[in-house]
Amino acid sequence: MNKPLRRDETEPMRLSHPDRRHRLDTSAVEIGLSAAIAAVRSDEPVVLTVKAATGDGGSVDALPSGPFSPREHRTLEGGLRDWVSDQADLTLGYAEQLYTFADRGRHANPMDDSPHTVSIGYLALTRPSWPATSGLNGNHDHSTDAAGSNWRSWYDFFPWEDWRRGRPEIFSRVIEPRLAEWAERNEVPGSRSRPVARAERIRMAFGIGGTWDEERVLDRYELLYEAGLIEEARRDGREAALLWGQLPKLGVSMQYDHRRILATAIGRLRGKIKYRPVVFELMPDEFTLFELQKTVEAILGPHLHKQNFRRLVESAGLVEPTGDVRAKTGGRPAKLFKFRREVLMERPAPGVRVKAGRM
Repeated sequence: MNKPLRRDETEPMRLSHPDRRHRLDTSAVEIGLSAAIAAVRSDEPVVLTVKAATGDGGSVDALPSGPFSPREHRTLEGGLRDWVSDQADLTLGYAEQLYTFADRGRHANPMDDSPHTVSIGYLALTRPSWPATSGLNGNHDHSTDAAGSNWRSWYDFFPWEDWRRGRPEIFSRVIEPRLAEWAERNEVPGSRSRPVARAERIRMAFGIGGTWDEERVLDRYELLYEAGLIEEARRDGREAALLWGQLPKLGVSMQYDHRRILATAIGRLRGKIKYRPVVFELMPDEFTLFELQKTVEAILGPHLHKQNFRRLVESAGLVEPTGDVRAKTGGRPAKLFKFRREVLMERPAPGVRVKAGRM
């Protein structure tokens, strides 16, 4: 285990007393690296998870992660790639830094004397290395690779984000009434005041009475955490969670704040595919337009209109035909396309400019 990085903060030396230094409070800080590695398998968005041990002898889903060591890793991204290779036997392609997560208590051990961990989250994309017809089924079962890591649907962790078949049942049955009840409660004594009332924040984040914004994944997760409605809030000892008699099952919990990191990654990807061609990082070299549509739908959540989507992609010059076709059982052969890389030089923002709610 790498030793944690330590930073001693000292007062500047006083000129009148050149040999006297006043040492301030010293704290140990460990720099952690966490990766949300996404792919699309059998029309399902999946994220790579590993099993992390819990204090009671069990295990919990976690993102591949590990400490950054400046002696072993030349760069932060290099350290991330090393940890992913060690834990998941996977070589990353596209990766970008998301955010730095440094909240006190983020590891849910408020009385622990271990170093405070500042985690730098990354979003990484990879193409599926499995046959298109194998893998996840409609129940979102996960598959295990040779290294013991799991590819799991990200909707297992955020079931309220999947609108491909319409409004999720869990939204109307559980989330909306529980949040309405929480909004009517008084603010917790000593909590930081907010300029926007709870009811208004809920309306904006969840689109209640308005338009669903698929990019606000993190806002929705953090509201559910603040309301004490997810397991991480109870595990962290949040007062709001303790006020509920029994928590509903709102997705699979994750280690530490890894579900928050994953929410950040999903929101980033949903926004980025609209102005950068990153969706093609998830596609094979050749694909049909229907396969491309299903991949975009898997990422965004809502269903897209088939003809509108095809016109948008073709008119934007994002793809070009290969001249080959893929035979379909009981139907006409489908034309195969590939990403047209010249578009990167032609436009500053060549993304799939869909607005899910309007397609």
